[in-house]
Amino acid sequence: MNAPLPTAVVAAKARADRQAEVVAALAALLPAHALLWHCEDTIPYECDGLTAYREQPLVVALPETEAQVAAVLRECHRLNVPVVARGAGTGLSGGALPNAMGVTLSLAKFNRILNIDATARTATVQCGVRNLAISEAAAPYGLYYAPDPSSQIACTIGGNVAENSGGVHCLKYGLTLHNVLRVRGFMVSGEAVEFGSEALDCAGLDLMTVLVGSEGMLAVTLEVTVKLIPKPQLARCIMASFDDMRKAGDAVANVIAAGIIPAGLEMMDKPMTAAVEDYVHAGYDLDAVAILLCESDGTPQEVAEEIGRMETVLHSSGATRIEVSADEAQRLKFWSGRKNAFPATGRLSPDYMCMDSTIPRRRIADILLAISEMETKYGLRCANVFHAGDGNLHPLIMFDANDADQLHRCELFGADILETSVQMGGTVSGEHGVGIEKLSAMCVQFSPGEREQMMAVKRAFDPKELLNPGKVIPSLARCAEYGKMHVRRGLLPFADIPRF
Repeated sequence: MNAPLPTAVVAAKARADRQAEVVAALAALLPAHALLWHCEDTIPYECDGLTAYREQPLVVALPETEAQVAAVLRECHRLNVPVVARGAGTGLSGGALPNAMGVTLSLAKFNRILNIDATARTATVQCGVRNLAISEAAAPYGLYYAPDPSSQIACTIGGNVAENSGGVHCLKYGLTLHNVLRVRGFMVSGEAVEFGSEALDCAGLDLMTVLVGSEGMLAVTLEVTVKLIPKPQLARCIMASFDDMRKAGDAVANVIAAGIIPAGLEMMDKPMTAAVEDYVHAGYDLDAVAILLCESDGTPQEVAEEIGRMETVLHSSGATRIEVSADEAQRLKFWSGRKNAFPATGRLSPDYMCMDSTIPRRRIADILLAISEMETKYGLRCANVFHAGDGNLHPLIMFDANDADQLHRCELFGADILETSVQMGGTVSGEHGVGIEKLSAMCVQFSPGEREQMMAVKRAFDPKELLNPGKVIPSLARCAEYGKMHVRRGLLPFADIPRF
């Protein structure tokens, strides 16, 4: 009597059989060069910007036309094959992590700017167009696209829609949601769908707010119409130094309380400014415990008045040094440091995990001091840079992913930051999305009933749960297991965590 095959062997055979079936089906729909399934060809797609978690897809499809996208979706729907749409792969929460038994749908070839309408101040672009490319194309008309993630040189508008991306100037001009008019794409079944309108209103229910930030779980975005705004006549940036974290945190709240909405209001702690200054030489004050970058834009008269008001507030809040950009070159230099915070950190550590929680502005100092204590608790370094104006934190926890213990401590460190943010009245995500990184934290912030309502929305769009499955909304089983671990760590049961 033959002995049963090991479980791993059975699983490998099942995967190989499934792969052969999917390849055969998609080969009839795509040219040979647009279909990848050999290991060496699919490795580049095994992760996004969250490199701690990796998975090789069953197949990678690279369609070149909308008809091909629809055909691939219809076939995957028929075969019950999961689909993960992917843009540039710059996401930081594992949203584009492949499904081991699914198709990664690369939309990189949809990279054309279709129309710039200077009169209507709109741009219509394909999903694979880079964020910065929109502003570059609009520049001859004196216009630009406001949301500016730090990865804007590489990230795509389709990914921005999926994550509702922000940026350093979103305090004044809004997130992706506030700057998108229309999105066109396909449902998982291959059916064409359109959200929003280029008009001031659209007929029927406005589902744009459901789609933007849905992390590829509801539909596949192919075309986006965005708002463009006039370039300001002038912009100037203040660099304010503080010798105390609480003074710096309070200064942020004081600026907003004074009725000032800066074009940008960013904060960096001392470890981050040191890393950035060594990398780009932005002219930062290395003696400061924290620095704020406060920008004003508009007419020369508006900028002069607002800069004066902000200087007054910053001085009264305890700033030890204030420097205002003398010209455009110095302003861009100040921002080059903030924009390069992530690569600067990458020079200090083999890996880092960028968290993305939000907290009320009045609790900025509290969370930063708590994170400092966590560094000692978990034995890992952390540098902080964030959109201070709206309380969107970006702690960068440094670790070595090749060391299993460091990865485990990093995960615990990240979970601690997210849970502490919730306890302080914040949320587990601001702009990077939940993906797989924050699945467990969703158990902390939302009740079982709330999570089931989220899943009901997904099923309304995707009854078979094939689009980006296993992301964003944790299962009851996952939350139950995480809840037990949570209590074993000596923390409060979920039900007892204060939510403001």
